[in-house]
Amino acid sequence: MLKVVNLKKEFKTNKSIFKILDNIDLEVKKGEFISIMGPSGAGKTTLLNILSTVDKPTCGKVYYNNKNIQEMNNKQISKFRRENIGFIFQDYNLLDSMTVEDNIALPLVISKEKQDKVRAEVLRLSKFFGIEGHLSKYPYELSGGQKQRAAAARALITEPKIIFADEPTGALDSKASSELLNCLKEMNEKFNVTVIMVTHDAFSASYSKKVIFMKDGKLNARIDSSGNRKEFFNNIMNLLTSMGGEVNELS
Repeated sequence: MLKVVNLKKEFKTNKSIFKILDNIDLEVKKGEFISIMGPSGAGKTTLLNILSTVDKPTCGKVYYNNKNIQEMNNKQISKFRRENIGFIFQDYNLLDSMTVEDNIALPLVISKEKQDKVRAEVLRLSKFFGIEGHLSKYPYELSGGQKQRAAAARALITEPKIIFADEPTGALDSKASSELLNCLKEMNEKFNVTVIMVTHDAFSASYSKKVIFMKDGKLNARIDSSGNRKEFFNNIMNLLTSMGGEVNELS
């Protein structure tokens, strides 16, 4: 589904070249749920931005279903992004001047979908994420967990093939984090949506099927889940410890 080849990202100054990503090769199959972990400055968010077509690499290729994204112009990339990609951000990116219902519906409204379909999709996803009772409220009236589930519903409403989540639990407490992560896991399994999540947290990463570790702009290690989340968490924690990373206890 998604493949990157010899991906590099560099920033140049008058005196130096800073390598952010260094010769990244990666394949992502349809239906995978992958977490990307690593210390600050490892290149996690830069990689996510390039994979999601928000940023461009210095060199290398990004393929979606064997199509080279670098060969598309800006208009084609924007269309591709609207039709194939959903985003979940740490700070929600909800519009406070709009109700929760209108925030979730926004991508379909922009695409000029019929009102009946928009309403039906909002109701379906709000029930899935457990926020159907909050549709008439405004984001500032919601808890952080409710906001993030509204953002997740908005990301899913266009039926994207892949969801990119950048530290989606970073501003949530443990209960709200668990609720969102369970929704992401179920979303991945029920709708077969590919999920790529950047996180610093072993607890969050344990909900995924695979964890990729980055260090100094390179892919450093990989762990696959056997289906036992607690065992997976312990494996993640052990590797993070050996790499000098910080970990949290799994409850």
